[in-house]
Amino acid sequence: MKTVVFTVIGLCTWSANAQDLYSTRPVGTPVDHNGVEQASQSLSGYSMLVITPPPPKQLRLHDLVTIIVNETSRATRTQSLDTKKDYKANVRLSQFPSLADLIEARLEAGDSNTTDLLNILGKFQTKNKGEYERTDRMTTRIQAEVIDIKPNGVLVLEARTRIQTDEEIQLFVLSGNCRTEDVTDQNTILSGQMHNLNIITKNEGEVRKGARKGFIPRALETLFAF
Repeated sequence: MKTVVFTVIGLCTWSANAQDLYSTRPVGTPVDHNGVEQASQSLSGYSMLVITPPPPKQLRLHDLVTIIVNETSRATRTQSLDTKKDYKANVRLSQFPSLADLIEARLEAGDSNTTDLLNILGKFQTKNKGEYERTDRMTTRIQAEVIDIKPNGVLVLEARTRIQTDEEIQLFVLSGNCRTEDVTDQNTILSGQMHNLNIITKNEGEVRKGARKGFIPRALETLFAF
């Protein structure tokens, strides 16, 4: 009788341990700092092969971001103008009061010979043709500063570079907006991912002066633009 009781108690104890071994506790899906569920992280407690994505990048004011500039632009324009205008005007005086009678306070018609006061004949013709073609390419890497963060997380970046070699000065200014998630883990972003991109390049020095037209050629081009 004692043997049967011990056997039943042993079976009950083993069943309870077996349930604890194979039972799983409810695990909720983790959420990030924005309250968004991260389904992939819920497997981290069950599998060693789960790769947890890195946390979203956080940028603050005055942080630095590397901008990879690779811009290519090409513009081609062709314009032609052909105008023709003819103008003719003829003014004739058929009658004029007699001056002798007019002095005597009499209004009488004078000599009836007609006189041509104005006779103009004009002809104007213009034919112009212009072509414009330009190709620009810029490739560089530049450090930009976060100067503002919009309420929706959009970053406002600005970069300035000044290079001086003897009397030659080159000023490079870049500004634009980008999304925080577009900034890579290496802290870089492509210029093609930026909105409202503005690139300004200015050069000063003897090379710039030598390439610029003088005052007299510019004045002559203004006077004889046609």
